[in-house]
Amino acid sequence: MKRKEIISLEEVKTLVDEFYTKVRSDELLKNIFNERIQSRWSEHLENMYRFWQTVLLDEHTYSGSPFLPHANMPVKLIHFERWQELFNKTVDENFIGDKAMEAKRRAKMMATMFHHKIEYYKNNTATPLK
Repeated sequence: MKRKEIISLEEVKTLVDEFYTKVRSDELLKNIFNERIQSRWSEHLENMYRFWQTVLLDEHTYSGSPFLPHANMPVKLIHFERWQELFNKTVDENFIGDKAMEAKRRAKMMATMFHHKIEYYKNNTATPLK
């Protein structure tokens, strides 16, 4: 497959689909995702298309709080590292250019933030804001 620039929703869908194919077969991540999402994979993927379309293409189709559904997940740093590794691998296998680099940068920022926030809520009585 020839690597392409991320310029439209078509590439965003490829990124999301290829990434979650990896996640769903990864020994460390698959059970966490499958237990959380269960039979709602198509809904989850649609949300991820809209999220990354908003982030990468500046086409505002996503609304909501991306952190809240993750606030009580049983994950540690190793899970975020694997998530980021699979995400970067997916980007590198399929895409080139500024948007590809932006996708990896944003994913790293998100993984770091989610990890820190999850750890905070595990260790404090505060509840995540909607």
